[in-house]
Amino acid sequence: MTPFAGICCVLFDLDGTLIDSAPDLAGAANAMREARGLAALPLDWYRSHSGSGARGMLRVAFDTEPGDAVFEALKQEFFDAYQSRLTLNTRAFDGVDRLISALSGAGLPWGVVTNKGQRFTVPLLQAMPLFQSAATVISGDTTPHAKPHPAPLLEAARQVGLSPQSCLYVGDDLRDIQAGRAAGMRTVAALYGYLGPSADVGTWGADQTISAPEELLKSLELP
Repeated sequence: MTPFAGICCVLFDLDGTLIDSAPDLAGAANAMREARGLAALPLDWYRSHSGSGARGMLRVAFDTEPGDAVFEALKQEFFDAYQSRLTLNTRAFDGVDRLISALSGAGLPWGVVTNKGQRFTVPLLQAMPLFQSAATVISGDTTPHAKPHPAPLLEAARQVGLSPQSCLYVGDDLRDIQAGRAAGMRTVAALYGYLGPSADVGTWGADQTISAPEELLKSLELP
């Protein structure tokens, strides 16, 4: 029997799970560096920090953290720079198209639960036809709390009209697995995303790990 028997809906994190947005996130940070006469940094320096959004990009680009005097101003500048290039180089990970097609073909609703703000999530997904079949899209500011709080996942389950226990959540960050477990959902850790070298996925408590998007189809017993 599949470990995910009884699953009626699959929910996904966005960055690092469905899409590779690292090139555009890094591009926004590098545009800020170049505006200050600084050299652009290699994409590889940014990639493992991409799941942390502005916080991760600014840490790499300017060695600054939340709480620093300059951080808030830099964060707003980064948001503007990123919004101007949301989909220049952002692509779905290989295999995501087949995964979404298989879920839709099986009549299994799916959705997105991300900490990315709505100002970015909505136009980004609208620009990518692959994701138009999403049954629900929950952004980082849809509910009063962001992941690892379970509220966004519980709202997604409410919107699709299913119990959290019948939903599966897939993500590439510890916060994703924490949120999914707190919501009472079964969880899958995506190893192909933005995991840094220090990530100890074995301690996260996910029900399963996958090394490619299409591996999820086997667990759900979908062709």
